[in-house]
Formats: sequence, C-alpha cells, structure tokens
Amino acid sequence: MKYLYTIIICSLISFQSLSQSQHTISGYVRDGSSGEEMIGATVTINELPGTGTVSNAYGYYSLTLPSGNYTLKYNYIGYETITKEIDLKSNMKLDISLAEEQLHLEEIVVQSEKPEDNVTDVKMSREKLQVEKIKALPALFGEVDLIKTLQLLPGIQSAGEGTTGLFVRGGSSDQNLMLLDEATVYNASHFLGFFSVFNADAIKNVEIYKGGIPARFGGRLSSILDIQMKEGNNKKFAMSGGIGSVSSRLTVEGPIVKDKSSFIISGRRTYADLFLRLSPNEDVNSNILYFYDLNAKANYRIDDKNRVFVSGYFGRDVFDFDDTFGLDWGNATVTTRWNHLFNDRLFLNTTVLFSNFGYGFDIDDGVQSFEWKSNLQEYSAKLDFTYFINPNNTLSFGVNSILHRFEPATITPGDNSIFIDFALDNRYALEHALYIGNDHKINEKLLIQYGLRYSIFENIGPGKVFLYEEGVPRSDETLIDSIRYDRLERINLYHGLEPRFAARYILNRQSSVKASYNRMRQYIQVASNSTAGLPIDRWIPADNYIEPLIGDQVALGYFRNFKDNTFEASVEVYYKWMDNLIDFKPAAEILLNNNIETEILSGKGWAYGAEFTVKKNVGKTTGWFGYTIAKTERQIDGINDGKKYNAKYDRTHDISLVVSHEMSPRLTLSANWVYATGQAVSFPVGRYNVDGRSIPYYDDLRRNADRMPSYHRLDLSANLKAKNKKNKRLQRSWSFSIYNAYARKNAFSITFEDIVNEDVNYDSDEDGPETSRRPGSVKLYLFSLIPSVTYNFKF
Repeated sequence: MKYLYTIIICSLISFQSLSQSQHTISGYVRDGSSGEEMIGATVTINELPGTGTVSNAYGYYSLTLPSGNYTLKYNYIGYETITKEIDLKSNMKLDISLAEEQLHLEEIVVQSEKPEDNVTDVKMSREKLQVEKIKALPALFGEVDLIKTLQLLPGIQSAGEGTTGLFVRGGSSDQNLMLLDEATVYNASHFLGFFSVFNADAIKNVEIYKGGIPARFGGRLSSILDIQMKEGNNKKFAMSGGIGSVSSRLTVEGPIVKDKSSFIISGRRTYADLFLRLSPNEDVNSNILYFYDLNAKANYRIDDKNRVFVSGYFGRDVFDFDDTFGLDWGNATVTTRWNHLFNDRLFLNTTVLFSNFGYGFDIDDGVQSFEWKSNLQEYSAKLDFTYFINPNNTLSFGVNSILHRFEPATITPGDNSIFIDFALDNRYALEHALYIGNDHKINEKLLIQYGLRYSIFENIGPGKVFLYEEGVPRSDETLIDSIRYDRLERINLYHGLEPRFAARYILNRQSSVKASYNRMRQYIQVASNSTAGLPIDRWIPADNYIEPLIGDQVALGYFRNFKDNTFEASVEVYYKWMDNLIDFKPAAEILLNNNIETEILSGKGWAYGAEFTVKKNVGKTTGWFGYTIAKTERQIDGINDGKKYNAKYDRTHDISLVVSHEMSPRLTLSANWVYATGQAVSFPVGRYNVDGRSIPYYDDLRRNADRMPSYHRLDLSANLKAKNKKNKRLQRSWSFSIYNAYARKNAFSITFEDIVNEDVNYDSDEDGPETSRRPGSVKLYLFSLIPSVTYNFKF
C-alpha cells in the first residue's frame, strides 16, 4: 500500500484547490462522415502554449481552465482542423465533428497543423497504424494483413515465410497480448499462420506497445497489441467489400437510430475449397480447405452521459483431407461495454468480456480412428476510470478479474477403434489486477507518466497436484503421490507489483529525449517446440512448479523531426531481462502429458538492441525505413551445459523499407523490401549408421548455435481507383500486388537426410544400392513470385 500511496501523492503534486473561477470544457471528438468517436484527437489552446489534451480510447476529452476567452483547435491527422472560440464562464460540453481533408497536397506543401506527437508525446516504443495506409501496401495473395504490416516495424520480427507470429524485442510469440475490442485473441492465425484473423475492413484503430507500457495493461511480457473495431456509420447506410484471389469480403454498416445508434457487420471467407471441387481428380475435389471471419458491433447512445456497446468476433479454419484427416481451429470473442460520465472530469468504462480459443482434429482410419478437442476460455470483467484532474494531470485507475479455464485435451475414439476415452485434467485459475497511473506535466519541457499495477494469480480447484521425490529431477519415475482439491479451493497463489515509468524531455521544437521502465508479469504461456505458433499449441498456467514469467525493460530514445515535421526520425536502445523462462528437454512430450512439469526446465533470458526509424508521413511519397540490431539469449540449467544460448527467434539484423507514392489522385504505387538474419537453429554435427542408413547426430551442447540462410524479399503493389461518375455513390478500385517480386527462395525449413545421387542411372524405379545415396540437406521453401488482384467497392 505504501507504493499506492506514493502514486496518489505524486499524482496530486500540482493539483491545487480549484477555485470557483475555474471551469471544465469537455466532449467527444467524432468523425463527421460516420459519427464514430476518434481516438487520440489533439485539443490545443492558442492562448496557453503547451496546454492541451488528447481524446481517450473512447473519443472523450476534458480540460479544466480558469475563466476567460480561449481559442481551441481540434486536430487529427488526415482531417481538417477546426477552430472554436469560447467564452469559458461555466462548465461547458462541446462535441466536435471533424471532416476528412479533401485537398491533395503537393510534395512541398506541409500541413502546418500536423501534431508533433513523436517529439512531444511521452509515449515511446509505441507504433500506431492507419488502416488506410495498411490497405495500400503489398499483401500475400492480395489479403490485407495487420500482423504482416506490424512485422515491417523495427523491433518486431516474424517467425518465417508467411507466418503471423510476432516476436517483439526478444520475446516469444505467446508474450504478446492481442486485444480486439479489449477481448483477448489467443491465436491470431489463419491457414496455419499465413494470414491473420484481423479483417482490416472492420478495424478502426491499431496500436502496439513494445515498451513504456501503461499501468492499465498487463498479463504479457513483451508487447500489447490494442485493436479497436469500427462502431458503424450512425448517419447513413454504407456497404463495402472486395473480391480477391483467395477470398471475398463484405461490410455493411448504418444507423439503427440516426445519430444515436449504429451497427456494423463485416465478413470474409476464402474459397479454395470451391475450386478444389472443380478438379476431375476425386482425391482432390473431396478436400475442404477454407477459413472465415465475422465481426459484428452495435452501440446505443442512451444520453449524453451513457453509451453501451456490444461487439463480437467469430472465426474458424476448416481443413478436411480425403475424409481421413480433419483439422479445425478458431476464436470467438464477445465484448459488452458501458461508458459513463459521472461529471465533466470523471469517466468510467465498464467491460464484460468472453474469449474462447479451441481446436480439434480427427483421424478416420479404421481401428485407429479418434477425435481430439481442446479449448481455452476466459471470462473477464473490469472497471477503468479516467479522472481529468487539470491540464497537467490525468489520472487513470481501475480493477479487473479474469477466470481462466484450460481444457488441454479430450480424446474420443471412433467406432471399432483401438483407442479408449482419454482426457487430460482441466485446470482453472483466477487472475486479478488493480492499477493506478498518472500523466503528469511538470513544465513545458518535462512530462512524466508513472503508475503501479498489482497483479494476483491463483490456481483453483477442482484439480490435483502431483508430488515428487525431493532432491531429484521431476519425472514419471520420481512421482510418489498427488493431492486433490475441491471446486474453487485455492491450490497455489502468486502476486506482485509491476511499476511503470516513462518520461519525455523536450530539447527544442524539433527534438526530445525519452526514457521508460516497466515490469511485467505473465501467468499463462504456451508450451510448444514450434517457433511459428501452431494452432495446436498448448497454453499452460503458472502452478506449483511453473513460476510466472517476470520481465523488466529499460529503454532510452532520441526523437527528432526535420523540415517542419515532414520527416520523423528516432533511435531507441533497450535492455530487457527475464526470469522463469521455460524451455523443454530434448524430445519432450507436450500435448498428451498430464504432468507437463516433468518436461520443463526454467531459467533466465536477456534481450537488448537498438532500433532506428525514419518516417515520412506528408506529401505524395510516404513510408518508412527501419533497422534493428538485436540479441536474444537464454540460460537454463540442463540445456546447453548451463551456458547461454541463442533463442530460436534471435535475429541479429532486421531491415525494412516501405514506400508509397501517389502517382495521381487515382493511382498509388507501393513497395516494401525486407531483410533479416536467418533464425537460430541447431544443425547436426555428425552422423551415425543404423541398418545401413545414416542418421543425423545433434550435439546437446550446441543449442541454436547455427543459422538458417538470410531472408529477403521485395513486394510491389498498385492501387487504381476507377473513374466514378459524378453524383454516383459507388466507388470502385483495383488492387494489384506481387509478393516476392524477384522470386527469392527463402528457406522455410532445412532437413538432413539421405538423398539419391543424381549422377547414377538406374534401370528401374528403385533408388538403387545404398552406395547410391549420400548424406545431404533438403531446403523447403514455400513461395516464389505470387501475383494477385483484388476488386474493391464501396457505396
């Protein structure tokens, strides 16, 4: 409690007693065409340089000022600035609607009202993406993908060709908290990772935190990906969609009650299975291969102080091969939210959430038939308060609770199968947190953000805990007993503080330095030997033997703008140290293990590096250049002789170049080029013979000491708007893209096996004598040059 008291006292340092001559102006900033609230809109005051605020995650702003006449400016990138002159004599509510900027700017013209967020904002290690910019970039098979765009940013890497896993500043893919309308998405992949589940047509805002994470977020070590869905147009009905190479999509939105409530429904489905049915090959046309997404949201404005929202996401992948093997997985989330204004300065968001990730597969092979099902569910409720104390202090505080339900495996045998009913033990856990934080402006140059989060995690019954012999490694042979716990009975408890701090100091109008520190605790994680993040990964909670992950990160950055904010440049260095990281023993059994603690070893990890970024957001040519140099290491007793070794996703160099150029009001050309050091792997150091065949031999003392070949790729795209007739609502466009334009054969995997000596000729189809085979390596690559085309429409 001493820490909490310290935060509260610091929050009120500059909060003097408000006299009767001070009043509050507040309201919502909305999109003038759709009526949706705008996140992060800037509100400044001409008469008080350096004084202002931004609209919060729900579009609400509040300023408390002395009585007087003021000129307020409301600004959002890509929208026309609105200026309002007010005579502040009492509390005032002022809602603002911003119109999109219609003027096409020439290359040398600079938006004078463009905010200098990258210099003036206290937030660092944060990236915010505009969905329209994402749609203009080249995409695999023409499918716009938020995750693949994030992988082009410094400090964020992919697992390999086509995959949607994120590896942020040395963290594994399960160390990223992905939120869709505040609900957790546990697996964001379609088609085994080649596409993500986030349909860009339904997305309003995308923001990722790599460090300097505010106190309201927790539960993961490496990053927070915060995605908000659109709310729907509350002024008029609209429809948009597209027909692409592998999928089609359709979005419908409009008012339920004009200017009071609205809805949006957005769907997407692939149709590879439809083409397979046209094949004359009966072994192929019976296969099923598709995924679908459905986003839906509705809201209702009860009055000026109350508004409710309901949103959901439902998506699934379905594979079925020759009626003998089937695999399906998917996510479902539901968010119910209530925004309430107690007064002009106190804002409350109440949220009730549900999230489900499940997968299953079945094998229909006579006596070996069975069906496997697995589920992970989360029920959550939270209260988030924002208190606008004064222009120099914005206080946030809240509490949340989560019920986790883990159902790792249930196996049901088929008719006449040799298998029997089998199920791993279900697990249950409660996770709670309370937090408080403040954005505190000390003076014109110094702005700090500080906060504290206190998290609690407890395993609860029904369940059991295995007991092992003391002083020896845990294994099936050393298991001696187990203890059973009743429903809701506490099994184990973890808790701890998570301090957060960030500061910004302005050097001059063009530059600033920033620093941040945060501690994160993670109580659930994935048990997997895969790097890419497969749908059959198993999530496990902290328990009596597996301690929660703890990560501390410090970062320092220098930010500078050039040519009146036309160019933004930054360099950030970071150092992260992590405790209780897990890795697995060689040949570990994970999926069908009821006491998985026998396969796990734990230790420490480090990640450090530097990120360089140059952006151009203004003019006909826009884009960014990013370069990351980094190192990620682990040290775990029992692995690599207890010495440090590279993490699987350690990549020394990572480069991305993204460019978009408006050739004309109708034609935009885009390109991106990426380069990355090959990921760390373990190659065999020798071979031994078994029954005349050579078998690769791996040295356990060289964990991840080798490298895959370096990765690089060029993508190109063109977006062409059709000539639209005057006064016609229908807007049409075509998107053309080429993925991997110079057909680079990037290695997806390398296997070591005996290969046929091609210099020897045989008279039969047999491989020939053993002497005709030689040890070798086989490189598997997934994609060569892939063109795609998409037709888009909107009316």
